[in-house]
Amino acid sequence: MAGLPATHMELFAPSGRRDPHPAYHRVRAERPIWFDPANGEHLLTRYADCEAVLRDQRWSSNPEHLNAFPATDPRAGGVGDMTGLRTLLFLDPPDHTRLRRLVSKAFTPRTIERLRPRVEALTVELLDARVPGEPFDVMPGLAQPLPLLIICELMGVPVADRDQFHAWSPDASRLLDFGDLDEEMLTRGLMAMLQFVNYFNDLFDERRRQPGDDLISALVQIEEEGDVLTEEELRSIVVLLFVAGHETTTNLIGNGLVALMEQRSQWERLCADPSGLAAGAVEELLRFDGPVHLTGRFATCELEVAGQIIEPGRQVVTLLAAANRDPARFADPDRLDITRADNHHLTFSHGIHYCLGAALARLEGQVVFTELARRFPTMDLACAGEDLERREHFVLRGWKSVPVTLD
Repeated sequence: MAGLPATHMELFAPSGRRDPHPAYHRVRAERPIWFDPANGEHLLTRYADCEAVLRDQRWSSNPEHLNAFPATDPRAGGVGDMTGLRTLLFLDPPDHTRLRRLVSKAFTPRTIERLRPRVEALTVELLDARVPGEPFDVMPGLAQPLPLLIICELMGVPVADRDQFHAWSPDASRLLDFGDLDEEMLTRGLMAMLQFVNYFNDLFDERRRQPGDDLISALVQIEEEGDVLTEEELRSIVVLLFVAGHETTTNLIGNGLVALMEQRSQWERLCADPSGLAAGAVEELLRFDGPVHLTGRFATCELEVAGQIIEPGRQVVTLLAAANRDPARFADPDRLDITRADNHHLTFSHGIHYCLGAALARLEGQVVFTELARRFPTMDLACAGEDLERREHFVLRGWKSVPVTLD
């Protein structure tokens, strides 16, 4: 149809990176199950279709089900053997069920809520470290270090070792963009992943000799008590929790703050009642401009989506960002409303792969936006909104820099 992109390269072109939603609305209205002949994949833009696929376990997250699975894909096999990782993201039951059960107790809402005082203390400490009267870049000053410090403390990473993770994490997380990476970026991502693996291998050995009160010690003990957690599984769980456990929160804070600065009435509303509105505000910010853009699934048998047959081995891409702005599910979806009711967005996915770290991301987001609204109600962007630049990451969506004036 006229006006529709021909391939995903057109749909996801850099020119639309800042605001892709006009294109998503057009595709959803004209061809909601859109086939990209260049990649042989179907892209879903409607909430109902995305939710149905994510809920149905016949749709696999394991790329080995993909027809002509690329041997160089770092997610499983091929080059990925360099790291010895097959992550929880790309496993199906029963392996996925077993591994998730082993770590889920550490990430229940009740367990995570105990971290609130520590998150509050770190947030205050980072904000107090700013230079008064000068613009404050929220990304390196708060959004990046806060979740990094929290996940390091959870895992028991020594304080002296934490700075090196700042460089590794952005490169390692780019592996989620596989298929859209050049050789240099792929190599950098794999090298960063290897650095994670080598570091944690040493930390595992240390925690076996001298356990502590941290997540890695708990996982090592499970392994040594004769459970089915293998060395490869231990590595994959820890690296995934580390990378996913703070990259998403970093982007939640950055994306959310820009949205609030650009829709000023909602920021003023939050400032009027920070503690009362922060939880709802975080949910709306996750819906409006979430940190995770999309996820993929593979048909394990002949399956149907909204009347269309998908053959075994074909991939569908559930475009979470588009689903979260579907007018059939959310009234006036392009309007930010921090008091929006019935806000069941898909940012944390759905079904068995629902984000393990969702409770932690929510807690950190609530603390940050409560503290910012309480302390800096006159905050504003220190540059024009159109001058802000998106990170090159695609699956994980965020800003390179968010300078603001606080005083």
